[in-house]
Amino acid sequence: MASSKLKALWNHPAGLKTIHFWGPTFKWGLSIANIADFSKPPENISYPQQIVVAASGLIWSRYGMVITPRNWNLSSVNFAMAGTGFYQLARKLRHDYSSERERSAIDE
Repeated sequence: MASSKLKALWNHPAGLKTIHFWGPTFKWGLSIANIADFSKPPENISYPQQIVVAASGLIWSRYGMVITPRNWNLSSVNFAMAGTGFYQLARKLRHDYSSERERSAIDE
């Protein structure tokens, strides 16, 4: 039973012996790095970098569902990238907006 499932995964068009498996698998490193940056101070977060991470995550997660065969690994890693990118953008925006409000309150 297990060997037949492993054989099916091996012979799948997006299986272990193809770049369609290994490319997205290694891309998980980018999502993990973005998760590790959750502890980074918000003032060190880059708007352009996180916009690119979030946008490319959305685009490529959609692409993973419309290609044949469907590449669930590609879609899931890019969905994770979009999520972490949007979370980092929200942290940055929240920090910048609250800093602005604090500065304007001090100036008054």
